Amino acid sequence: MPQPEGAELEAVQARRELLKQRYLRAPEDRPPTTVRGIHHVAFICRDVEETIRFYQEFLGFPLVEIVENRDYRGSTHFFFDLGHGNLLGFFDFPGHDHPPIEETIGGVQHLALSVDAERFAAARKRLDDAGVEYLGPDRGVEDSLYLRDPNGVPLELYQERLGVFNGEQILGADPS
Repeated sequence: MPQPEGAELEAVQARRELLKQRYLRAPEDRPPTTVRGIHHVAFICRDVEETIRFYQEFLGFPLVEIVENRDYRGSTHFFFDLGHGNLLGFFDFPGHDHPPIEETIGGVQHLALSVDAERFAAARKRLDDAGVEYLGPDRGVEDSLYLRDPNGVPLELYQERLGVFNGEQILGADPS
């Protein structure tokens, strides 16, 4: 995808600064959020068993529930534990075509998952041993690996603590 350059890049950067000045509040000036957090994020998968094997057996996220999708008879809805009360869910839709994931408006750019240094190293070794392609560490950042699950869902294994971005605490205290 082409990236902005020259005057176009300067305009984008100026717009970002304007948005920061207009909307970004200091932590002490921010109102509390109106929700308790993300209950679950749900993606569509091609194959339930393949997805379970990848997330539970390969990445180490315990499978905690499998039920029929209440909105589509015959579809399976299942969940993995991501820690701290967060769930990662999937649906299958038997009989439907599943085109490749596309980076577009309303699509998922990536799902960033916080991991500590030990689990980051272990995941990287598993990826290398299994021949799974990934990007990173790159861009001078030693704390991110980007990969795709069997369904094409883009994932980032990120060695940043929860509530921290670029080394700066931007949310309340880290729950870990």
